Amino acid sequence: MIGDFIDGPLWYFSATVFAIGVVYRIVAILRAGLKKDLAIPRAGGSFGALRNIFSRFIPKRDVVTRGKLTLIAGYLFHLGLFALLFFAQPHVTFFSERITGFSWPALPYWAFIISAELAFIGLLLLWLHRVLHPVTRLLSSVDDYIGTWLVFLVMLTGCLALAQAFEPLRLLHLFLAELLLIYFPFSNLMHAFTFAFSRGYTGATMARKGVNA
Repeated sequence: MIGDFIDGPLWYFSATVFAIGVVYRIVAILRAGLKKDLAIPRAGGSFGALRNIFSRFIPKRDVVTRGKLTLIAGYLFHLGLFALLFFAQPHVTFFSERITGFSWPALPYWAFIISAELAFIGLLLLWLHRVLHPVTRLLSSVDDYIGTWLVFLVMLTGCLALAQAFEPLRLLHLFLAELLLIYFPFSNLMHAFTFAFSRGYTGATMARKGVNA
C-alpha cells in the first residue's frame, strides 16, 4: 500500500511541484527586470554574459591558491552527482520509463562506485568546511543544512538499494528523492538553475562598463 503510494501518486505530486516550482522561480527572476543603466555602454553585454557563464566553470588563480580543498571538493561532488543522476543504470531506466521515453548508455558498475565515492567525499568535505570555517558557518542557514543532508541521504539510500536489491530500500530512496524534489524549488538548491542568470547578469553588466569579469 505504502509502496504503491510512493511509486504512484507521491511521485507525480513531487514531480509536479518540482516542475511548477522551478518554472515559477525562473519566471519570477525574469519578470523582476533590470535597473536602467544610465552609463554609456562601452561594449555589448551579450558576449560578456556568455563569457562569464562558461568561464566561471574554470576557477581563477586566486581562488585556486586560497581554497584548493573546497575547490576540489566542489568538483568532486558536482561531477560525481551529475554522473550518478544521469548515468547510473537504475536512473537511466527510470528516466526512460517515466519521463523521456528513450534511454542512453549507462555507467558500468565500477564507474558507478567511483562516481558515488567521489560525490560522497566532495559533499562531506564541503559540509565540514561549512561547519568548521567561521565565515561559512556564519553565512550558512538552516536551509543549507537541510539541502545538504537530504542530498546525502538520497545518495546513500540509492547506493544501498543498488548494492542489495532490497525493495524497501528502493522505496526509501525514491521517497527521499521525492521529498528532495518538493523541497528543491523553495531552497538554495535552485542555484542549479539560477547560476546561469546570476553569472550572465554580472558578465553583461561588467562588459557594458568595459570590465573583463
